[in-house]
Amino acid sequence: MSQIALPLVTAATAETILTGPSLAPVLAALSAAADWPFRTAVLAGPARSGKSLLARWFVQSGAGDALDDADALPEDEVFHRWNRAQADGRPLLLVSNRPVGAWSIELPDLASRIGAALLIEIAPPDDDLLRALVEDLARRRGLVLGEGVLAFLMLRIERSHAAAESLVATIDRLSLERKAAVTISLVRDALAERVHGVPDREWQPRLL
Repeated sequence: MSQIALPLVTAATAETILTGPSLAPVLAALSAAADWPFRTAVLAGPARSGKSLLARWFVQSGAGDALDDADALPEDEVFHRWNRAQADGRPLLLVSNRPVGAWSIELPDLASRIGAALLIEIAPPDDDLLRALVEDLARRRGLVLGEGVLAFLMLRIERSHAAAESLVATIDRLSLERKAAVTISLVRDALAERVHGVPDREWQPRLL
């Protein structure tokens, strides 16, 4: 699993972007900003999928400017930034949880311009990327996940960035509450709690 380090940060605060096949088209599109129609693209993806991190990498690498949560900003502000991108010849990346088709844009001129932008969508993580995300999240919390635990978890975890983050947080909490290492039994309880809101031992039947 490869990583991309964000520039312009110190070693102590360095952030990295975990990459995999599912993210390759996104990185390729961000690296080709000069080819975007009207110098504008929309980066869309679910919550916690790394959109803001990718946008920071895009800006810090000098490829262009970015506008986070663009669909929630005043339309005249977005329109102004689009016009400035054209005047300056500098690519503009609009970041949103939703693709353009789900936006509610009242200004017809803005709607037509954003509708012509390149749509870059973040897909659910592939298996390798999901495993790398889980391992990285666990490492950041000081959790040790053995190979058997990881194999058990990867067969059962929901394929999303947010699910990985939430599940690792639940595993961490249960490990701290029980003062216990991360075992398959503990992960089983964390999975059941995430799905049913109760520990696995209190929920029957179990289909894990």
